[in-house]
Amino acid sequence: MVKAKKHLGQHFLTDENIARKIVEGLGFEEYGKVLEVGPGMGVLTKYLLEKDAETFVAEIDSESIDYLKKHYPKLQDKNFIGDFLKVNIEDVFEGQVAVIGNFPYNISSQILFKIIDHYEQIPEMVGMFQKEVAERTAAVPRTKDYGILSVLVQALYDVKYLFTVHENVFNPPPKVKSGVIKLTRNPKAGLAGNEVLFKKIVKAGFNQRRKKLSNALKVLVIPENLKTHPFMDKRAEELSVEDFIAFTNLWQTSPK
Repeated sequence: MVKAKKHLGQHFLTDENIARKIVEGLGFEEYGKVLEVGPGMGVLTKYLLEKDAETFVAEIDSESIDYLKKHYPKLQDKNFIGDFLKVNIEDVFEGQVAVIGNFPYNISSQILFKIIDHYEQIPEMVGMFQKEVAERTAAVPRTKDYGILSVLVQALYDVKYLFTVHENVFNPPPKVKSGVIKLTRNPKAGLAGNEVLFKKIVKAGFNQRRKKLSNALKVLVIPENLKTHPFMDKRAEELSVEDFIAFTNLWQTSPK
């Protein structure tokens, strides 16, 4: 047994049916590699190893690594890649790799941002997050949960909220409920290389979400021809992901 470590945000899932459901959320037919983040004692790993895809794990807890090597001999040294947030995905994987995990709550947003930074290589993700983070990721416009995380993720991935997980199926139990979501890469993502500007506009808009964009975006240099654009009279939470993408592309091609 591995002792859960609070500073690593470890809460070990103990329900085998839920573990199986999470793994079955991935579509294994499209790629040959799966990366599990934070495997702990391998409650998901055991079901991943039954699939045709090669399983890799990102784990920083030495006690968990020793446990996994002892109980899952299919995992060789080359299948352990270290800290997911620090590793360069391109250095480890030549082609496509799906991501899965019961993610540590204290770094869950960072994990999502890492995934979208490697959009080209990560076609799919199924993961368990704190319920609040899962709901924010899947949120729609004109709701309180809709914000920076919602827009940045949904610009590149279709997001589906799969199911809620209660506290009593973890050891130790967390103080909050969890939510499992699935990201599927959107092949029609229309940012056309304007991702950096897109992030600036989205973050500026939501950092002052009660203000109209004409005020919220003043921290950026707004092109003259966009100062009277209809979106300027709206708040960030009123714009859809498609609106933000279209506005970014228009901004990029406007006279400086």
